[in-house]
Amino acid sequence: MALQGRAGEPPFRLYCNLLPESLVASNLDPAAYAAYLAVGVSGRSRGQAVFFEVDPAKVPPDFPMDEARERCRPSGAGVPKHSVYLGIYRVVERLPLEAFGRLCLVTDDGRLLSLERGPAPQDSEGLHYYQEFAPIKPRVLSRLGPRAFTRLLCTPGKAVSLPRLVFAELRLPEEAARDAGNLPYTEMVHLRDCMRKLADNPGKQTKMVSRIFSGEVIYRTVLGGFFIGDATGIVHYPMPSPEELEERHHEWWRSAQTLHVD
Repeated sequence: MALQGRAGEPPFRLYCNLLPESLVASNLDPAAYAAYLAVGVSGRSRGQAVFFEVDPAKVPPDFPMDEARERCRPSGAGVPKHSVYLGIYRVVERLPLEAFGRLCLVTDDGRLLSLERGPAPQDSEGLHYYQEFAPIKPRVLSRLGPRAFTRLLCTPGKAVSLPRLVFAELRLPEEAARDAGNLPYTEMVHLRDCMRKLADNPGKQTKMVSRIFSGEVIYRTVLGGFFIGDATGIVHYPMPSPEELEERHHEWWRSAQTLHVD
């Protein structure tokens, strides 16, 4: 999603970062922006990134779009502008749901996997394990599927309510079948204890597993995909299966499973 710049200039693009939450204008296309976030201009840094492509035509007027267009231009030497920040606080909730485009998952060496948005599937029974990203970041175990979980947290007027929520559904030990021991959860014993307590208490809908987010997304633990929703609806970004990732996105998948050491 981009607006064409002046003749000979790169397009004007918007991205909503999740790590940390911010709205950024850039001349870079998604692949170049992913590499910029992950390894920097000189390639001397390393870190994951997760961001949405954002439709500039659907951004509300409380963001300084005119200023961003003026500042987001290549330098006199023709070097594209990497980033111009438009917001660093409560960004996700201020953008309309229809403004969010593809979700971009970036490995710590800058490889990009783009997920298309779509309707969320109907909720399934059983326990679900969620990593929240914005505006709060705990890991939560719930007997509610993604739709019901979003309604629980985003219904206005409740004592505890969020305006919007971005989260991913993660694999539980049972979902990993014979490979359960390969799930890299440091809180595995605590997680299993929480699963038993929630299963034994039918009246309880959620249980906090961890209040602290490490800042790293272990992509191979993502099961159902990523979600963004509020009281008006929910959007799903399905995560390809490991088999599809291996076949169609081999380089990204190999990087996502590799521990890179500087």
